[in-house]
Amino acid sequence: MNPNSQYDFSSLKGKTAVITGGAGILGKHFSEGLAHCGSHVVVVDLNEKEGERIARDLTQRYGQRCISIVCDVSEPTSVSSMVDEVIKQFGDIHILHNNAATKTSNLEAFLAPFEEYTLDQWREVTKVNLDGMFLVAQAVGRRMVEQNKGGSIIQTASIYGLLGPDSRIYDRSSYMGTSINTPAVYSASKAAVIGLTKYLATYWADKNIRVNCIIPGGAESGQNDIFKEKYSNRVPLGRMAQPEEIVGALLYLASNASSYVTGQNIIVDGGLSAW
Repeated sequence: MNPNSQYDFSSLKGKTAVITGGAGILGKHFSEGLAHCGSHVVVVDLNEKEGERIARDLTQRYGQRCISIVCDVSEPTSVSSMVDEVIKQFGDIHILHNNAATKTSNLEAFLAPFEEYTLDQWREVTKVNLDGMFLVAQAVGRRMVEQNKGGSIIQTASIYGLLGPDSRIYDRSSYMGTSINTPAVYSASKAAVIGLTKYLATYWADKNIRVNCIIPGGAESGQNDIFKEKYSNRVPLGRMAQPEEIVGALLYLASNASSYVTGQNIIVDGGLSAW
């Protein structure tokens, strides 16, 4: 190993990186960060139009070959087809950012009180937030084992996979005009991602496949001013994150800069969890 590669992100150049949820609020920034560092980026998302726009834009701006693949991460056949297409287009997979998650299309059901939460709604969320993590990690990890070249898998959890939400910040708070809270299924599914990360880190360690987790705090993405103020008052740095501020953790974990890091949770929360 070139020791100099541990001090910058040059080891990402020419690597193939698969990002699920790559067209989402955070995903589009993660996709751009990897392309900026020279990786070929596969934007995996259900939003075909936005995924194609992002991949085309990244190719034009950074000169890397970036493509978009439509995939439902909760469906095994869709995941298998996605991985087959990546292999067809690029050969090997070096980096997986297992990032896709859902709040479902029915916000009222997603945000229902715990006492009224339906099992159908619970399962709709966990089939993406947890089952999808399992299916994609399994399919890409299997390929990395076959390649016998190691790899880096990064999974996105949430600060609410570590901490319980403070219900006081949700009074008169809204997201894109809709009253919000953090439902139990979101916390439970994100906590499970952390456990899966630690399991896979030890399971694939002898294959030199590193598995780590990013735990973002709240990022600005359409919340009203009341929520922003209340949330920021809980954070030592005094503000919410900008989405691009989470990207550095991904680049570190994807690159050789973290070559001796596995099974870890990198918390990017402005100090929220320190209080």
